[in-house]
Amino acid sequence: MGGSRVQVNKSHKSRFSTKSTRNLHKASLKDKNRIAKSENNVTKGARAARIQRNKMLRDQKRAALLKEKRASSGSASPPRVIVLFGLCASVNLNSVTEDLLRLLSSDGNGVVSSTVCSSEYRFRATVLQAPHGDLLACMEMAKVADLIAFVASANSFCEESTSYYIDSFGHQCLSVFRSLGLPSTTVLIRDLPTDLKKRQESKKLCISDLASEFPEDCKFYLADTKDELHKFMWLFKEQRLTVPHWRNERPYLMAQKVDVVADDCNLAKCTLLLNGYLRAHSLSVNQLVHVSGAGDFQLSKIEILKDPFPLKSRKEQDAMEDEIHDAVVIRSLDPGPSQEPLLVENVPDPLAGEQTWPTEAEMADADQNQREIRLKKRALPRGTSEYQAAWIVDDTDEDDSDIDDNADDDMVLDQEESGFAGQERTKNSDFDDDQASLAFRYSDDETENDSVMMEGENLSREQIEDEIRKIKEAHAEDEEFPDEVDTPLDVPARKRFAKYRGLKSFRTSSWDPKESLPPEYARIFAFDNFARTQKHVFAKALEMEQEDREDCVPAGLYVRLHVEEVPVAVAYRLQELVKTVPLVASGLLQHESKISVLHFSIKKHDTYNAPVKAKEELIFHVGFRQFVARPIFSSDNINSDKHKMERFLHAGRFSIASIYAPISFPPLPLIALKKAEAGAPPAVAAVGSLRSIDPNRIILKKIILTGYPQRVSKLKASVRYMFHNPDDVRWFKPVEVWTKCGRRGRVKEPVGTHGAMKCVFNGVLQQHDTVCMSLYKRAYPKWPEHRFPILDA
Repeated sequence: MGGSRVQVNKSHKSRFSTKSTRNLHKASLKDKNRIAKSENNVTKGARAARIQRNKMLRDQKRAALLKEKRASSGSASPPRVIVLFGLCASVNLNSVTEDLLRLLSSDGNGVVSSTVCSSEYRFRATVLQAPHGDLLACMEMAKVADLIAFVASANSFCEESTSYYIDSFGHQCLSVFRSLGLPSTTVLIRDLPTDLKKRQESKKLCISDLASEFPEDCKFYLADTKDELHKFMWLFKEQRLTVPHWRNERPYLMAQKVDVVADDCNLAKCTLLLNGYLRAHSLSVNQLVHVSGAGDFQLSKIEILKDPFPLKSRKEQDAMEDEIHDAVVIRSLDPGPSQEPLLVENVPDPLAGEQTWPTEAEMADADQNQREIRLKKRALPRGTSEYQAAWIVDDTDEDDSDIDDNADDDMVLDQEESGFAGQERTKNSDFDDDQASLAFRYSDDETENDSVMMEGENLSREQIEDEIRKIKEAHAEDEEFPDEVDTPLDVPARKRFAKYRGLKSFRTSSWDPKESLPPEYARIFAFDNFARTQKHVFAKALEMEQEDREDCVPAGLYVRLHVEEVPVAVAYRLQELVKTVPLVASGLLQHESKISVLHFSIKKHDTYNAPVKAKEELIFHVGFRQFVARPIFSSDNINSDKHKMERFLHAGRFSIASIYAPISFPPLPLIALKKAEAGAPPAVAAVGSLRSIDPNRIILKKIILTGYPQRVSKLKASVRYMFHNPDDVRWFKPVEVWTKCGRRGRVKEPVGTHGAMKCVFNGVLQQHDTVCMSLYKRAYPKWPEHRFPILDA
């Protein structure tokens, strides 16, 4: 027989329906409209709000894109900066520069200025030629470039490099440009053969070899003939340029003309005049500016000048040829009372931590107490002065002090170990001897301390040093500890390492960040909440940009900055450097002139092989700013508030570099240069980026004192050569010890007179093991002797 043929229907799906919808068929037509959901329900309202928000975001992005396009390619935009960089020394950049300037100029003849206005392409451009071999000039040009055109020669052949078309200097500059942030890039291929077939083969070979070195959106163009350059310029005119994010955060000006005006009141100072186009953002006359390599200064005036390269038609251009180079002042802006002061260092008050002067009543009470002390008769030893008598305590205290002295002379175990914890000790010498004998009887199975120390007491100082050296050489093969230091023989360890302390746990033990700060910390500034301050500063800068303020100059205008209080030697040095290196004056945000502790995420550069030691003088290029610093390096511990100091910057991994420097708000790139000897140009030592600003970051310098087991009995051992004085053993007794094989223990007591000590461990100790003690002290950066590198250039 078949199965059951009873019809089974699906259950009614009313699980999620409401009571009103289940009874809707029972209601009349009039009640249906009342019970049914209204059209303006929550779901429909949320969907409409979502659609409206998406439309608003699209409109904002479209408006921002249109504004960016007008600002970069419109008639009011500043000239685009094109930097020509030769990938190899054999590339002829002079011919490329002449061809581009001749193509862009209106008359087609030779052009004297590097900035040209093209009526045919309807845009202006500044063409800069990067000198091959001059790293500083190439870096400064890359900072201001809107387009970097890498020029490759099909005839070049670089044997020492991994690429046929890029030499070692080209590879170094490419890595530096990537660290700074590449703007829009393109590659111009020159010197191709005239034969069509060979031309295509050379082009493909060059592109395949260079494609991996540049971004994916980088375009390759032929640049041998005028038609090929014409095609490149038309595509470049319509291209949307991308610049690094950090460059759009602050206004800046690339000086095209530099003048010096002497100051009659102060012969050591002068006023520096910088002419150029203002870029990125509007600049207020009340803002501070940083002149690259020279420092931070105030502005005494901003003059808006007539544009020397207006974008006009050809007829209007010919009529204005005589007026191009005339500097006509259209408008002048003077600073107001709200000008930001040039505050660099905090001025500490040396008497801020001193107690106040005593009042007359307190002085009268002190005099009365002195009279009572003099009238009181005391039994003093013969020849005791008043000063010595003030230190003599009462009889009750004398008893305790005698006991303490006896305790220091006798070497016994801890009270907890001897079984007499909490009991008061007496002056009975027999009782003390019993205690000592009981303690040593308990420790007879530990070490034969008397016989052991007799061997060491007869050794001379040279023999001890020689034996320590032999033991260290024997143990150096097992594992290398870079933090190991030798305890000096002539200086007590408690004095040599007085600033060090032990930590139970590096990760969890507490360390007060305000404890024992150096005097330099009184000269710096700190934020209560750095993230909130940064957000407030950028919001204030955006508000100033959106408002039409009278003290601000909008971006794109040709202006003259009057930078005041510039040292005369620095000003004349800048006049010489501007001929080869672009001089940039960038506006500073609020607080960016003040000194604080900056932390950078830094990595040693691949091309630098010399060691980089902590506290060595380096030149830091942070965005447009340059300053001299002496950093310390440390590891980056995510799970701890303490970070271990590193004596050297190691290759292949990132470290944190901490310096005293002017405040800068991230994100900003970092290029660290190190001076070379014998007048050679500085080399790139490290690259990185700005991490944070925090004077409370705890960086601890770690040292490891090592000792070696002499007699081992299971968990106990006699260790020597860690200290050379029994007082040092008592001083460092609370610090935990550990071994290279993973044992942990503690110091029980000193043995003998040469610094040996008894230790107890949590496991069986091997005879070949090494006993270590970790000590820490807080490390700080070195204050730089001079802050800006312009006079060293």
